[in-house]
Parts: sequence; structure tokens; C-alpha cells
Amino acid sequence: MKKMIRIAFFYVILALIGGVFYREFTKFNGFTGVTVLADVHVHLMVLGVFMFMILALFVKNLPLLKEKRFSQFMIIYNIGLLLTVIMMVIRGMTQVLTMTLTSGMSAAISGMAGIGHIFLGIGLILLMITLLKVTQEDA
Repeated sequence: MKKMIRIAFFYVILALIGGVFYREFTKFNGFTGVTVLADVHVHLMVLGVFMFMILALFVKNLPLLKEKRFSQFMIIYNIGLLLTVIMMVIRGMTQVLTMTLTSGMSAAISGMAGIGHIFLGIGLILLMITLLKVTQEDA
């Protein structure tokens, strides 16, 4: 349980940094349009903080930490979330700075963000499989 709370706390810090960065970076650059940077804070709060706070409750009541798939979930999901958020920050910075990207560079950013989302999806499937397994054993 303590591990889940620590991970949630890590994502709280990142979410707060993301929110402050969005506000200050756009203000400093005089940007008033729409940017992906606005979503970084929310992604980190929901997919990071809230996910791991809820998981802390599951870990307290179910033997999740003993499951191999839960360890796989932890690695894959966290990599996916961090990769997704990093790509959101990069995309958002290019939007604020009104940088003209080559189609290849834009595709690379989108592709890496897509890989991050795929990792998140795989992680969620692993989590659900694990939860189904431990709740069947519990019944």
C-alpha cells in the first residue's frame, strides 16, 4: 500500500509541475490559443494520482503484490504514462512556440505518444486480468 501512495505522490508532484509549467510557459510566450499542455496536469492527476490512490485500496484488501502480472502492469503502465506525458509536453511546447515541424517530426511525436497510449492500454489489460484473478480466488 505504501508503494502505491509513494507513486501517487510522485505523480502529484509531476502534475503540479505540469500545471505550473503550462500556466507560466504560455504566459511568458504570450500564447492564448489551445495547446496540449493544458491537458498534462489532468492526465497526470487522473492516470497517475487517482489510479494509484485507488490501487492502494485494492492492494490493502487483495493480494495484488504477489501477482506477476501486477508487477508487469506497474512497469508497463508507468512507462506508458511517462512517455505519453513527455510527448504531450513536447507537442505542447511546439504549439506554444508556433514551431513549424516537418511532417516526419510531427509524425514521430505522434507515434511516440501513440506508443505511450498502447503501453497504457496493455497495462490496464494486465491490471484487469490480475484483478479478475485475485477476486476469483477470493470468492
